[in-house]
Amino acid sequence: MPGGRLTQQERQQIALGLADGLAYAEIARQLDRPTSTITREVMRNGGPTGYRADLAHRATEHRAHRRGRTVPRGPEAAPQDHGRDPEAVREYVETLTTVFMQSGMPKMTARVQACLCTTDAGSLTASELVQRLQVSPASVSKAVAFLESQDLIRRERDERRRERYVVDADVWYQSMMASARSIAQIVDTARQGVGTLGPGTPAGARLENIARFLDFVSESTARAADQAREILHAKPETASGGTAEPDADH
Repeated sequence: MPGGRLTQQERQQIALGLADGLAYAEIARQLDRPTSTITREVMRNGGPTGYRADLAHRATEHRAHRRGRTVPRGPEAAPQDHGRDPEAVREYVETLTTVFMQSGMPKMTARVQACLCTTDAGSLTASELVQRLQVSPASVSKAVAFLESQDLIRRERDERRRERYVVDADVWYQSMMASARSIAQIVDTARQGVGTLGPGTPAGARLENIARFLDFVSESTARAADQAREILHAKPETASGGTAEPDADH
């Protein structure tokens, strides 16, 4: 399997593959590259609809030139536990960060979320995030505030009374439920608009369609999140054949 940076010709093939609607895995097979390489390349250069081979190539050369004038990589390339390849871990974290950014997260918020998701502990203190990401405490504080507002992390105190930011399965459940509530609020507001604009008018009909669609999505999201929580939150000791028990709050 070839290594090293993507060539300009490979980037042109990626662009053609995207134009043909091919999945990242299929493009990767055609180029004999890891799927993660293609995913990262596309996501950091405009996404599947905005990717341009020539612009991506110039941007990569520019980043390489900047890195050549900076200090060597910091803690992200440090030795890893469990025999992991440090460079592979660094590249994966970068890929996960770009995917989070594509979903709408600001860059620093995405970096914090990716950092938390890829720690074995599933939690870090603010100072640990600052050290790992090599950024200012203010940057971490702003990112954490955004993630908390979306219910994507939670705070808890450890035995030393330090605040830790946690990412686990329950956090994702809470985030999905918050999303369902947010959608339900749009539904209520859209239906208020139907009364204001008139149910027989084009605008009123449009808002009613919006309300009906999002109402279905909101209910389906909440129901799926509840079902997934009950099914997937089995205690580890039940995996060998015992009866799985849902969380205590169910």
